[in-house]
Amino acid sequence: MTRAPQKRRLVTRARLLEAAQNLIAEKGHDALRVEDVVAKAGVAKGTFFSHFEDKDRLLSEIIGADMHASLEKMAAQQPATIQKMADAHQPYFDVIAQNRTTVDVTVRYSGAAAIEDLGPITMAFGRHLDVVADWMENMPAGQLRTDLDTAFLAEGIQAFAVQAIALNFCALHSSVEISDRFRAYLEAWLAPSR
Repeated sequence: MTRAPQKRRLVTRARLLEAAQNLIAEKGHDALRVEDVVAKAGVAKGTFFSHFEDKDRLLSEIIGADMHASLEKMAAQQPATIQKMADAHQPYFDVIAQNRTTVDVTVRYSGAAAIEDLGPITMAFGRHLDVVADWMENMPAGQLRTDLDTAFLAEGIQAFAVQAIALNFCALHSSVEISDRFRAYLEAWLAPSR
């Protein structure tokens, strides 16, 4: 008999996630409210909180899943130049940089803010490192600097991605497109010394 409540719990969680995704598609991440999610899912507010700590935890599940989907698109590519590596990040930027809410939730749940559990966003950041390191391991000789190991270079790339996104939401620096800023960072970070 313990299987029925578990299955019902999974179904309810899926309904909450689906309701939230539909509301985000209609109104955006910024306008998402717990009251609207429970109304659309047809559950009580207490039921929501038995599944998610708060609205941001729900958003972290949705954004994390979207990040993983973007990383699958990225992993299917094998860029041969720094320029193409920068361009291949566009699906990742499209997810994270949708609006201030997606940026805020992504940064808070990236693992950098000492959140104890390894949720989908933290795992996506780990996957991003793997994808980028794999790209670099398979790039043609002479394309990248060789004085630092690939894992360290990948961490720098990830930091530059976050920085490029963050500056896009800064009034002083928002005039430069994320992709242009990121490309400049990668050229400076990865290009072999001449």
